[in-house]
Amino acid sequence: MAELCSSMPTSGGLYYSSAVLAPPGWGPLAAWITGWSNWLGQITGAPSVNYGTAAMTLAAASIVNPDFVPQNYQVYLLTVLLMIIHACMASLPTKTIARVNNFGSSFNIVALVVVLILIPAGTNREEQGLPRFTGSKEVWGEIYAGTDFPSGVSILMSFIGVIWTMSGYDSPFHLAEECSNAAIASPRAIFLTSAVGGTFGWFLQLVVAYTVVSIPDALESDLGQPFAAYLVQVLPQKTVLAVLALTIIAGFFMGQGCMIAASRVTFAYARDDCFPFSNIWKKVNSRTKTPVNAVWFNTSVGCIMLLLIFGGSLAAGAMFSIGAIAAFVAFTTPIFIRVFFVGNRFRPGPWNLGKFSIPIGVIASAFVILMVPILCLPSVVGSNLTEATMNWTCLVYGGPMTMIMITHDVGTRS
Repeated sequence: MAELCSSMPTSGGLYYSSAVLAPPGWGPLAAWITGWSNWLGQITGAPSVNYGTAAMTLAAASIVNPDFVPQNYQVYLLTVLLMIIHACMASLPTKTIARVNNFGSSFNIVALVVVLILIPAGTNREEQGLPRFTGSKEVWGEIYAGTDFPSGVSILMSFIGVIWTMSGYDSPFHLAEECSNAAIASPRAIFLTSAVGGTFGWFLQLVVAYTVVSIPDALESDLGQPFAAYLVQVLPQKTVLAVLALTIIAGFFMGQGCMIAASRVTFAYARDDCFPFSNIWKKVNSRTKTPVNAVWFNTSVGCIMLLLIFGGSLAAGAMFSIGAIAAFVAFTTPIFIRVFFVGNRFRPGPWNLGKFSIPIGVIASAFVILMVPILCLPSVVGSNLTEATMNWTCLVYGGPMTMIMITHDVGTRS
């Protein structure tokens, strides 16, 4: 993706790359698949992140006051409040947004390092009659299934969490038109975001694996937030609240970043008249020089989507799974086209992978082709599978896209 950004640094980003790189006659279809997937991933990003942040905030309140049990309407209202705050922040001038992002990114890295140190240093497992850390044999030798499928499939299905948390690194692509030296700065930001996030995320997973007491208890806790429930298992209350505070602030900045990226995607699509009333959403505010209308359009759509909270955890979880899969389809489609249809005819920008470009693109494409069907599977099978436990991701993601394609004859070759 960083290569594509360096070659074509535009707010449209991925869908523009797909249209340009696609074989003659296939540009509209490639752009539509990428554009729909990217917009769906972006539009669900801020709501899902803010939903997680709100749930974690209310879980912290429950830890302080065990009699407090968060209700759905409280989660919804707090999430909407975060959405509105982020919309205001995303409407500010670009220089102000840059300063906020610089602070937020720095804070998130520092907070993650502190958490990585704080959890193993402060764990109270020994006070519970357990060893300070779970043995490596148990950590690496036993697989927590989590689903009714065989262990191998369950492991692959667990990637949904990783894909969701690693799905925001295309943001610099969509902000390319608002930064200087975009052909180098934006791809560098994409690379550093994914590399740093992936590395520190791996270490966090190791910390959790070596300290967690009971995975089922964390998932089924009345707190309604598995990470908060895990912290309660392994840390004293004051340390739990300190870690949660850092995590909540980090989540706040993450949600703000998602809101900005999504608004720039909507602006770029409206600029190409992809939406109804595009003339409204593509307007740039004369004072802030930012697409304020697109920001508030996304905010409105997000607040409507958040009504899924009242449908229960499965319905709310749809925001996570759909957004994650859609994002990775959007990321990989132009890479797939570049690798298998363009090859050496691709004109790289100043930031590129050189001879490693094609092999890395092949691996990335193969991974997504494997994972998309896996992540559409339900967690249960047989008699346990009902309408309530079914995974409707493929229908919600693919249904509207297919209907609109048929209605507007998007796939017709020209």
